[in-house]
Amino acid sequence: QVQLVEDGGGLVQAGGSLSLSCAASGRAFSTASMGWFRRAPGKERDFVAGVSQSGSITRYADSVKDRFTISRDNAKKTVVLQMASLKPEDTAVYYCAASATFATPQSNRNSYAYWGQGTQVTVSS
Repeated sequence: QVQLVEDGGGLVQAGGSLSLSCAASGRAFSTASMGWFRRAPGKERDFVAGVSQSGSITRYADSVKDRFTISRDNAKKTVVLQMASLKPEDTAVYYCAASATFATPQSNRNSYAYWGQGTQVTVSS
């Protein structure tokens, strides 16, 4: 079991930066790959970024590549999503997710069994 709590959302102007954090509890965190997803109004929950169990492998959606960075600290049981050069189309509820099944980051949301409650990110133009 993994429990996840996101923090760090808010309102930012286009071109600005924001950092989201995900605090995890539970033994399974150290063996789980982690991901960030987002859901914009009227859209599906889409993959944003993922990181492997060890932190050595990362994966990004094309829309955020070179702007977002995902990292994890297994000792602190945290995952961070650093977002830069934010655009209005990045506005969404962002969710942290954990997969106890896969050690490498997965883009399919069905690969993740554990989810946080979400945090709102709003980018104004």
